[in-house]
Amino acid sequence: MARKFKDLTEREILALAITLEEEDARVYGDFADGLRETFPATAKMFDEMQEEENGHRRALIETFRQRFGEHIPLIRRHDVKGFIQHKPVWLVRPLGVDTVRKQAEIMELESRRFYERAIEQVSDASVRTLLGDLAAVERKHSALAESLEEKYVGPDVRREEDAANRRLFVLQIIQPGLAGLMDGSVSTLAPVFAAAFATHSSPDAFLVGLAASVGAGISMGFAEALSDDGSLTGRGHPYVRGVVCGFMTAAGGIGHTLPFLIRNFHLATTAAVAVVAVELGAISYIRHRYMDTPFLSAAFQVVVGGVLVFLTGILIGSS
Repeated sequence: MARKFKDLTEREILALAITLEEEDARVYGDFADGLRETFPATAKMFDEMQEEENGHRRALIETFRQRFGEHIPLIRRHDVKGFIQHKPVWLVRPLGVDTVRKQAEIMELESRRFYERAIEQVSDASVRTLLGDLAAVERKHSALAESLEEKYVGPDVRREEDAANRRLFVLQIIQPGLAGLMDGSVSTLAPVFAAAFATHSSPDAFLVGLAASVGAGISMGFAEALSDDGSLTGRGHPYVRGVVCGFMTAAGGIGHTLPFLIRNFHLATTAAVAVVAVELGAISYIRHRYMDTPFLSAAFQVVVGGVLVFLTGILIGSS
């Protein structure tokens, strides 16, 4: 069971401080390792912050030895009430640079508050001095991070990191989302309009479209998630890609299925065709915006494919 901070002894407070500094140093090391390939300048910044934390840990261990001997009890963050439970963002690959910087700010704030509270519970002069010095250092860490960022992350590097962030966003979100949207919007055209023209019934067309959209979403989601784990391609967590791809696939199909909730068949069909035109236009714009495809070229490719599938559905449904 976690203990209250006010119930800790001086020995336990020092032991906890050692653990916190060691954990923070290792997290900063993981940040540096995860960012080194894509964001080398920011990785260098976290290398120096890791060394700072290691220096704090060595000072705390020396003070502990002088006061309490060689054995340092294992007291961790989750053993004491009041600490923030951090999500292990440092285990995700590839790391997002903005997420990492925000996490580092939270960690430094938490360390500063810990030392300020710890001073109130110790009486030994040498320990109070050390904790006070560390609290002051933590207060300066924001300035240190800023100075290190100025040193290693200048305007040119920032532009490079922004470009890298954009590439990662395209790889991890845009590509699977676009693949799903294209599949959902185009592949479901044939069954939806075949059912519509075969039955001339809006409810029947809606049920077919709903089934096709949801089924395609599930299929595409699993296919994307199982395609690769992202460790070599940098495409991010497979489950995230799978959810994005599956959701966009279902959304692409449901978009031109919803008009068939209209009971009037001719009005529903007209509305569905208008929605299809909007979907194909949106796909063309996304390809132009994020895939650097000329808009007219993207529109031509998407529209031709969509029209062919659309006509296929009408011909089969009308036969």
